Amino acid sequence: MKSMKHPLIACLSLLLSAAAGAQPRAAPSAPTPINLPAADALSGALGGRSAGGSDCLIEPSVLVNVGSPVDGVLKAVNADRGDSVSKGQLLAQLQSGVEAAAVSLSQARIEFGKRKTERNEALFLKQLISAQEKDEMETETRIHEEELKRDEENLKLRSIVSPINGVVVERKLVAGDLIRAEKSVVFKLAQLDPLNVEVVVPAEQFGSIRVGMMGRVSLALGGGTQPARVVVVDRLIDAASGTFGVRLQLPNPGYRIPAGSRCSVRFKA
Repeated sequence: MKSMKHPLIACLSLLLSAAAGAQPRAAPSAPTPINLPAADALSGALGGRSAGGSDCLIEPSVLVNVGSPVDGVLKAVNADRGDSVSKGQLLAQLQSGVEAAAVSLSQARIEFGKRKTERNEALFLKQLISAQEKDEMETETRIHEEELKRDEENLKLRSIVSPINGVVVERKLVAGDLIRAEKSVVFKLAQLDPLNVEVVVPAEQFGSIRVGMMGRVSLALGGGTQPARVVVVDRLIDAASGTFGVRLQLPNPGYRIPAGSRCSVRFKA
């Protein structure tokens, strides 16, 4: 006959087995710290601002491609890359023998017409020629004078002059090259005094920046700061970036500040 365990002993055995099989729970770990970006770094990422103010770019106030309005062949090129040029300076010249001959011919016709008119003045006073004949001679002389002006303008078109005070950024053709009026560019010129300071600012500043107010431009190259005046404030806000553009004008005598460099600007009320 099988022996039976006492119910109390069986209950104790079950409790001891459960205690032996239980594992201790690990203490909860501390939460991993989250590094948040600094406030100024976040502001710079969103608003395009640096520690010294709004980021900006220095550009030439004028960039111009210089060529000729007429077809021809370059006879001489008098400027090269890096040269300083002044407004009205002769930069290059096309072959112009035909145009120069036309000017000389018109001058000769005018001189002849004036001598003819002087000789016939006495004949008119003696009534040996009619008033109509005298008027025809004088009109013919005036026509030749207008033809001379036309020929002189055609001759001027054979000369390429600088339209600005600035520097030669690039020379694209040399003496002997053929020029096509509709597409040929001989020089690329830049006006570096004054310079344009282009800056993009957050839309929140719209209305606080006005034309005529001053700004302090901190230069990336050469260091130091320079005063500049606001000349353009865009009236259109870019919806994608939430910004608008501002242009300042920066004096640059002696071309001390290089165009194309980066900068930062602070606006003064």
